[in-house]
Amino acid sequence: MNSQIHNPPKSGFGRFVDNVEETLIALTLGLMALLTFANVVVRYVFNSAVGKGFENLTGLSLPTEILWGLEVTLVLFAWLVLFGISYGFKHASHLGVDAILNMLDKKPRKVLVIVSALICMVYALLLMKGAWDYWAPFAGFEATEGRWFPTGFNERTRDQGWYETEQIPIPFLQGWLENTFNLGEEYEKMPRLVPYVMLPVGAALLVLRIGQALWRLVTGRQESLIASHEAEDAVEEAAAQNEG
Repeated sequence: MNSQIHNPPKSGFGRFVDNVEETLIALTLGLMALLTFANVVVRYVFNSAVGKGFENLTGLSLPTEILWGLEVTLVLFAWLVLFGISYGFKHASHLGVDAILNMLDKKPRKVLVIVSALICMVYALLLMKGAWDYWAPFAGFEATEGRWFPTGFNERTRDQGWYETEQIPIPFLQGWLENTFNLGEEYEKMPRLVPYVMLPVGAALLVLRIGQALWRLVTGRQESLIASHEAEDAVEEAAAQNEG
């Protein structure tokens, strides 16, 4: 079963959104690789005999590690995963098991695929609630009440806007962050609300992309939520060519 998305030509705005998403994913992955490489060079070159010899000659103290490098890499990796999940639903590139679906006719197969998309939507909504409830205190906002679905905002939510990361410095907007989220008190490191903001943003993007996929399933422009069988299709095509 081929689950390729059959979309009409995209508008200029649609292409722009695609380019922005792909650029952000590429930049995140590139920054992770660059920062990790730089940390390795600093640790194993500047802390080697070459680095110590340079320090002895010049009297300059060389860094032996980018202290905040590992933490930033972990944050970028989490952002990449959360962003990639929604992007995968957009392009039907997630892996899945469709052995039962392949045994069914087209109509019941479509019904089951739509049901699976609805289940994914419910899960994504619960995930978005949990993501907001986790992030909101770090930004001084109120978490939602209700265990399974929001029944309102909890006014007793404890403000945790003063929580900071371990090592990540603040490259810009420090004054605005302090005045907006920390009552004007100084931050020594990046507040946790900044790296953690990807949790509700990623969950909201997931809800959006599953909703779009569900609409394409209903309108017949998409056949499945999972990746197409490109390997099987290639084998079948090669077999057909050999027979011909």
